[in-house]
Order: sequence, then C-alpha cells, then structure tokens
Amino acid sequence: MVAKRIIPCLDVKDGRVVKGINFEGIKEVGDAVDMGVQYSKDGADELVYLDISASHEGRRTFVDLVGKIAKGINIPFTVGGGIGSLDDASRLLDAGADKISINSAAIADPSLISKIAGKYGNQFVVVAIDAKCIDGQWMCTTHGGRNLTEVELFSWAKKAQDLGAGEILFTSMDHDGTKAGYACEAYARMCSELSIPVIASGGAGSIKDIVDVLTVGKADAALAASIFHYGEIAIPDLKKAIAAEGISVRL
Repeated sequence: MVAKRIIPCLDVKDGRVVKGINFEGIKEVGDAVDMGVQYSKDGADELVYLDISASHEGRRTFVDLVGKIAKGINIPFTVGGGIGSLDDASRLLDAGADKISINSAAIADPSLISKIAGKYGNQFVVVAIDAKCIDGQWMCTTHGGRNLTEVELFSWAKKAQDLGAGEILFTSMDHDGTKAGYACEAYARMCSELSIPVIASGGAGSIKDIVDVLTVGKADAALAASIFHYGEIAIPDLKKAIAAEGISVRL
C-alpha cells in the first residue's frame, strides 16, 4: 500500500515565508529554509513553496532561494507561483526543485503541461486547480481564485492528466481558510476518475479533517499551512493519529 503524504505549504514573498488572506494582511512567519529544515525533521513527506512575489526582482530572489532550499532539506519539494512558460519551469527545476506547480497558466495554455512533461517527465509536473462549487457544479478559477472560468473541475483534471500532469493539487476555494474540513466528496470523485495522485488542499482544521480526506476523500496527500505554521497540529502527533486509524503513513 502506498503511504499517504503530509505536505506543509509555505507562501514565500521576497525570500521569506508569509501568511495572509487573499494576499492582504500579510505577516512574516519565518525563514523559508529554516522552516523547511524543521518540517523535514518533524516528518513532513514533502513541501510546497508558492512564490507570491509580484515583482521581477522577487522572482529572481525565489530562484536563488530554491537553490538554498535544495541544499538544506532532504525531502522532495514542489515550487509554484507565477510559472507561465517552459523557461520559468526550467529555471526552477534547474535550481533544484523536485517538481513545479502550474495553475492559471495551464488553463490559459494547456499545451504548457505537455511541454514541461515532455522535457522533464510527468513526475515533475503538478497541476494545481482552485475551484468553487456553483449551483452544484465545480468550476475552476484562476489568479488566486479571483477569476471564475467556464472550465469544469473534473473534466479539466482529466485533461491535465492526459496532457502529462503527474499529480493534481486541488484546492476547494469554498473550504480554504475555514478550518471546517475538506471537500471530501469532491476528492473522492476526482480520485476515482484519475489514475494519478491527488493532493487535497483547503479546510484543514483538525486531525480528524485530515484523516477524513485521506479515507473518505481517498486523497493521496493532505496539504495544509496555518495549522502547521502556528503549531496547532504537530506533524509527529498527526502521523501517529493517522497510523492509529490504520492508514499507511511514513512515521
């Protein structure tokens, strides 16, 4: 049985980990490398770093940071945020990232998925999808959830898989930040329709929420941010609780 994964997510601005809501009220949380090292020691299976810097200078800082992260931690890490071309992806992968995550750019130009997968391999490509449930139908959004599209979630996830995505990172915008649990029914459906791993994001507020999305939701991995950054749930405690439920997890 393939072990389920626990993945902290770190938003990075100008080289520092920050946390905010819809890019407002952003507060610095800590150093990106130091936090990554600590999460690695705590038993995180992977890390996701998202660059939320708006400036070109910030982008260059992020590429430099990826190199430092690669030297500092010994677990896989994915980087995303603002990747809009094969060149963007190449810079980050060449700097030491294990995977890249693309979102809005992939919806705008689906061929970007196959271009990156064709050069580096499917295992390097994570397609991130932010979606909202509107009148019973899940619809994709872009630009951090600000722009609603006419792209339906499950058909887009299948298309992304067919184009070469190695994983899907699906965030429910309806659940994100609520700490009221994940959209388990949607994850269960997606996992049943795809043959590639699905990472669940949005709604983690308790150990039970994470257990539920890994069992009821059938997700291959659970991603969370605040509950880890602010010490609300310790990764070793979380993994022990998951294992106690009979779920395969790396302790």
